Amino acid sequence: MKMRVILSGLIGGLLLCGAVVANDYVTNGGLQSLRGSTELDSQQDAQQMKKVVEQAKPYENDYVFQPPLIPHQIRHYEVNLNANKCLSCHSWKNARDSGATKISVTHYEARDGEVLSDVSPRRYFCLQCHVPQNDAQPLIENQYQRVESLR
Repeated sequence: MKMRVILSGLIGGLLLCGAVVANDYVTNGGLQSLRGSTELDSQQDAQQMKKVVEQAKPYENDYVFQPPLIPHQIRHYEVNLNANKCLSCHSWKNARDSGATKISVTHYEARDGEVLSDVSPRRYFCLQCHVPQNDAQPLIENQYQRVESLR
């Protein structure tokens, strides 16, 4: 009896899989996802890269403690253990000459609060928090409102 239940379960599972993998391709079941309506066993062409929106002045913040958005193109910027292109303009030493915004003093503090003479290792990789703004539309509609005090 136990063997019959196991066999009928296996057969039922195989039939269900056969319905999904009919005609030698996998169906998405009619669901929309970020892939669009592309079937699971096929590839669609990659979308074009979004254009970076450049502007002369910094973007306004939308919420408290928001990392500022980057108002310029950063393609081909090198940020690794040996080099940080962002610091060539935004360090305290270079900001006045380049006309760029200075790095916040918080970026010079170690984890224990000690003030360092150079950018803290935990704040060195700028692109972990700061990103350029681009012309992409929201993936889903939303009712987002800026923080009242920042208006």
